[in-house]
Amino acid sequence: MSPPLIVDTGGFLRALARTADGRTSFPDYEEALTSANVIIVPGLVLAEIDYFLRENRAAMRKLIAEVFDPATRYEYEPPLPSDIVRALELDARFRNLNLGLVDGTVAAVAERRQIYRILSTDRRHFAAIRIGPRLTRTLDLVP
Repeated sequence: MSPPLIVDTGGFLRALARTADGRTSFPDYEEALTSANVIIVPGLVLAEIDYFLRENRAAMRKLIAEVFDPATRYEYEPPLPSDIVRALELDARFRNLNLGLVDGTVAAVAERRQIYRILSTDRRHFAAIRIGPRLTRTLDLVP
């Protein structure tokens, strides 16, 4: 098993995507997800995934059941007020990136939980930002 992983919307959706015949669409993303010993799902990421799966409610119900099943490796991470505040601080600090609240909370949760592995398709944002008290810590993008 690999170390804990925080999922961002795009990376999580790719890890779960299947072809019409049921095979994984993005094997490297699926492998990153299935090999992590803990998978942190930030609350705002789950809300954003719900938006993308608005035409596939069965898939969303299945995902919710998996995330909240205590037998899985998923940990739902509701945003704390301090995460929201930190997300806005990071958004302001890295204003040229237009991080937004969802990506900002992913970074804030990573900072608070000290879990720096992020499953994401968003290289532009997550490769550029720095977190930590002195904004020196990079995020490890997976895959």
